[in-house]
Amino acid sequence: MTTTSAQEDKNHLSEHAPRVDWMKLAPDVYKAMIRLDTAVRNGVETTLLNLVKIRASQINHCAFCLDMHSKDALAAGESAERIIQLDAWTESKHFYTAKEIAAIELTEAITVLTDGFVPDEVYAKAAAEFDETELSHLIAAIATINAFNRFGVSTRMVPGHYTPGA
Repeated sequence: MTTTSAQEDKNHLSEHAPRVDWMKLAPDVYKAMIRLDTAVRNGVETTLLNLVKIRASQINHCAFCLDMHSKDALAAGESAERIIQLDAWTESKHFYTAKEIAAIELTEAITVLTDGFVPDEVYAKAAAEFDETELSHLIAAIATINAFNRFGVSTRMVPGHYTPGA
């Protein structure tokens, strides 16, 4: 079933309305976020960036960003299997490279700051896999998707309408 037919299926619940269109109401903020996203994209490999964006969005329960970044990853050639397994990566490490696991662990540590810091061992694993420039871009990418997630969940952005490349 495609996204469109799922939305039109009379047995499915109706979609919720967004609270506000923050992109339209705060265009300078939105444009700044896009510039930030573009800047980090230039420093992080696409496959890795997609995994980071999906994992942070899973943790933050941002359905809009999950929809968008899963579709982007699939359009870029990512396998459905790796996307599906991402939420259970600790049991599915064999689907990912050591570098990807280091990035996923760092994503979780930065996204969930319950202890108030990123553990040294998590940072050390990432530092062993990325040079300092790559690591700086990766940290910026994680911070950026977390910011986007917070806009998405607080304004209740509606998933299901995103088309990659549109």
